[in-house]
This record gives sequence, C-alpha cells and structure tokens, in this order.
Amino acid sequence: MARLITVVDYNPNWPQAFEQEATLLRQALAGVLVEVHHIGSTSVPGLAAKPIIDILPEVNDLALLDAKAPQMEALGYEVMGEYGIPGRRYFRKGGDQRTHHLHAFLVGDAHAIRHLAFRDYLRAHPEVAKAYGELKREVAERSNNNIETYGDGKDPFIKIHERKALEWYARQR
Repeated sequence: MARLITVVDYNPNWPQAFEQEATLLRQALAGVLVEVHHIGSTSVPGLAAKPIIDILPEVNDLALLDAKAPQMEALGYEVMGEYGIPGRRYFRKGGDQRTHHLHAFLVGDAHAIRHLAFRDYLRAHPEVAKAYGELKREVAERSNNNIETYGDGKDPFIKIHERKALEWYARQR
C-alpha cells in the first residue's frame, strides 16, 4: 500500500493520543528521558494536519537513548538513527500509514527549541495557524502523495514563520 498524504481537520482527540503514547515512552525511556513534548500540527488546537502524532523527547544522553532501541521496537517503532539531522534520533510508527513520529534531541538542542518555538508561535497566532492549515491542504491536494513535493510546498512558509517564531519565543522567555 502506498503512503497517502491526507490533511484532515483538527481532531480534539490528538492531545489524548499524545498523552497515551507519552506514558509508554516515559516507561520505555526511563533513565534517559528528561521531558516529552507534543509538537507538530496535531499539537496546535484547530490546525488541520496529517493525522500523525509528532513527539519530541528531550534526553540527557544520545548513547543511552540508542541503547533503548529494543524498548522502542517493542512499542512498534522503527529506529531510524539521525535520519538527516545531526544530533537527532528519529523513530516512526505505523508503516506506510504512520501514526507517530518521534524526533529525539538532547535537552536544549537548537532543533528541539526550533520545534517548540514553532508550535508555541502557531498556538499564539491563530491567523498564522489558519494560513498554514490552508496551505497544507492545498499542497497535499497537488502533491499526488509525494512526500517530497508536499514538504517542498510547505518549506517557504515554514522558513519565514520559523524565523519569526524563534524571535518571538526568545522574547517570551
């Protein structure tokens, strides 16, 4: 079965789905997990999204996290390593019809901050979130289920607003 790119209306059950998975992760990653965050579009109330729960675990040691690969596999995750981003550990669950993506970083990593800033910025700026949701629907329609085309279509918007989000986030702290 091919991977389908579908953007759906916000589902109020997504935070609960995150919490259920976070409980499993806290057990599986005991001793290395410092904090676990719900990120991505499913973490922004009202935002249309691909129905995949994005999770950002912050850890205190990447080698210890790597040693937890069997526990992650037992939860149904594919262990993908850095997967193109130095310092990240990426895990995915659900095969072609993904249910969860994990982007694990050391506590305070710039990539972790970037994800958290963008999430919080979208939560605080509903007009930006609305525009982002409309763009995602449009790009999904014309991507013909090609994930690279989908990502490329969102990239200019994300780059502009991620920069604004980081500036905004720094002022909030």
